[in-house]
Amino acid sequence: MTEQKVAVVTGASSGIGAATARGLAAAGFRVVLAARRGDRIEALAKEVGGVARVLDVTDRAAVDAFAASLDRVDVLVNNAGGALGAESVEESDPADWLAMYQVNVLGVLHVTQALLPALRASGDGTVLVLSSTAGFIAYEGGGGYVAAKHGTHALAATLRLELCGEPIRVIEIAPGMVRTEGFAVTRFRGDEQKAAAVYAGVAEPLTAEDVADTVVWAVTRPSHVNVDLLVVRPRAQAAQHKVHRESTPNE
Repeated sequence: MTEQKVAVVTGASSGIGAATARGLAAAGFRVVLAARRGDRIEALAKEVGGVARVLDVTDRAAVDAFAASLDRVDVLVNNAGGALGAESVEESDPADWLAMYQVNVLGVLHVTQALLPALRASGDGTVLVLSSTAGFIAYEGGGGYVAAKHGTHALAATLRLELCGEPIRVIEIAPGMVRTEGFAVTRFRGDEQKAAAVYAGVAEPLTAEDVADTVVWAVTRPSHVNVDLLVVRPRAQAAQHKVHRESTPNE
């Protein structure tokens, strides 16, 4: 009997991470859900038959302890991340930039470094990095997030070069406009109106489940197939600066 493969998903308490955990469990993986909000991942772990582990990816000691507690890892989904603020470069708070760099870049680095030995030992490992189209194209008000996601993209691309010849794939998925329960609200520090304005008039932004589908598809390709980079946007978003918005009744 073949032993069940194990997938670790960071930032699994909500949004894309939670949807990915559900998708991977449905695909037959034993999912380890890692996130800061223990109550949420405990409930989701029971739902999908997985394991919940409270984890702050920016805490290297905690990440190392987390890695040491795992017997097997076949897939790592680096999903934890986020944006803070939409101020101009001139007016932005360096503390926000630091926080975004820590979670979007160093968080990926910490978890990947800690789990590479287990991924290598699996004989057929996959590292998947959730980046963003912000990792390729700048936009006003996004300086800190854009800089961080450029770092995420560079990390994934470099790791793929360095692991060439080893039994580990490195996949990057870069979503465009995705409407999840908390991303924009967190970015705008709880301002629901500003968060809603991001998606105003857009008929169908991507959902967390849309992105999770691409994650599951990518990691379940045959072992010799590496999806280096997959950009996924809603049909209404042709590019970072080109979004079709329909008129609303109040306009």
